Amino acid sequence: MYKKLSLVAVAAILGLSACSQGTDLERAAVGGLAGCVVGDALDEGKCLTGAILGAGAGALADDF
Repeated sequence: MYKKLSLVAVAAILGLSACSQGTDLERAAVGGLAGCVVGDALDEGKCLTGAILGAGAGALADDF
């Protein structure tokens, strides 16, 4: 379980590291994908919730 979770976390961090470039739509897509993966890995069936939160965070990533 911990190995799977750590691999998912590393993949999400690598995917979100590119959020400082591109348009808001591209960052939202990457954030949504990463959020879906993390949401499903942490709590089975929470892909949609993670995707919504990830897309919002990705779209706003360059504003901080």
